[in-house]
Amino acid sequence: MQEVKQITGNVTVLDRSDVDTDQIIPKQFLKRVERTGFGEFLFYDWRKEPGFELTVNPILVTGRNFGCGSSREHAPWALKDYGFDAIVAPSYADIFYNNCSKNGMVLVALPEEQVHEIGAAGEATIDLETKTISAGGKDYAFEIDDEIRHRLLNGLDDISITLQEEQAIDQYEADRERQGPVTTAL
Repeated sequence: MQEVKQITGNVTVLDRSDVDTDQIIPKQFLKRVERTGFGEFLFYDWRKEPGFELTVNPILVTGRNFGCGSSREHAPWALKDYGFDAIVAPSYADIFYNNCSKNGMVLVALPEEQVHEIGAAGEATIDLETKTISAGGKDYAFEIDDEIRHRLLNGLDDISITLQEEQAIDQYEADRERQGPVTTAL
């Protein structure tokens, strides 16, 4: 993963609540395990609706309970592949939130009124170091889990976190080594 310190740019507003993962990336597109190539299928059914527009910007502003439904990692892959680096909403489904953070996306939860203000501003800067969003001449403080923030700021995924303990892992493996077969008494 790449380090994420700040995300700056225009925002796309998706004024819908309870957006589930099947709406984000419908099930018929879950046949691959690569992390790329899913952006073209993002909100596939909604994009056929007259008047539905989804501009590519780094920040998506949306309604409460975003990412509910089944726990498919393809949903964050589709959002990221489409061009979104961050999402601002009043709330998220837990598994979706974790899947996004493990894929290098920044998710910020703020009160609904503040989310609307950021959407109306049209552009924003999310600063992970100061834990603030600047938009429309205002600053909005947000909370983020320290572990998730550390991982994003330092570009660490699950494998790189594990590899930080490589010396301890090697020592454990060396201590476990035995000569000959291992047997247990009955």
